[in-house]
Amino acid sequence: MGSAIAEVLPYAVGIAISPVPIIAAILMLLSPKARGTSVGFLVGWVVGIAVAATVFTLLSSLLPEPPADASKPVVGTIKLLLGAGLLLLALRQWRSRPRAGEEPSLPAWMGAIDSMTAARGLALGFVLAAVNPKNLLLAAAAGLSIGAAGLSPGGAAGVVAVFTLIAALSVAIPVVAYLVAAARMRAPLESLRAWLVQNNAAVMAVLLLVIGVVLLRDGIQAF
Repeated sequence: MGSAIAEVLPYAVGIAISPVPIIAAILMLLSPKARGTSVGFLVGWVVGIAVAATVFTLLSSLLPEPPADASKPVVGTIKLLLGAGLLLLALRQWRSRPRAGEEPSLPAWMGAIDSMTAARGLALGFVLAAVNPKNLLLAAAAGLSIGAAGLSPGGAAGVVAVFTLIAALSVAIPVVAYLVAAARMRAPLESLRAWLVQNNAAVMAVLLLVIGVVLLRDGIQAF
C-alpha cells in the first residue's frame, strides 16, 4: 500500500496545484455568501476527485494481469498516451500565458461567483474536479497505478482516500482557514489570488510538463 501511495503522490500534487479551482475558492471566500458557497465548493471538489479516482481504479482492475516480473505493455501504452496528453496540455497552457503587460484572462463563469448558492458551488467543485481534462488524465494515471498494484479492495480504497485528501488540500486549506479566522485571511487570500491569476498558465505548464515526462518514463519502463 505504501508503494502505491508513493506512486500516486505526484498525480495528487498535480491536481492540488491547480490555480483555477484555488482562485475560484478564494473568490467565493471574498464573496457575500462566503461560508455556504465555499463549503459547497469544497465538498464538490472532494467528491469529484474521489469519484474520478475510484472510477479509473475500477476500470484499471479490468485490465489483464501479466505474470510476475513480466512486461506490462497494456499499462505502458496507456501511460505513454496519458503522458503525451499531459504534454499537449502543457504546451497549450504555455502558449496561453499572458505576455508582458497583458492582463490575464479568466473563465467567464468566475464573474458569477458572487451570486452563487452553496448548491451551485458544490456542482462547480464537482465539475472542476471530475470533468476537467487535466484532472481526468491525472486521475486516470492514479487509477491505473492503484489498479496495477494488486491491492485488496480495502487497500485500494485506502490509497484512493489518501490520493483524494492530498489532491483536495489546496482548496481545503484556504476554506478551513477562512472559516476559522475570516478577518485575518482576507488580505492574504487577495494577495494569493492576484499572484495565481498572473501566473496560472505558467505554473500549470511546468507542472503538466514534469508529470507528463514522469508518465512517459514509467510507460517506457513498463515494456
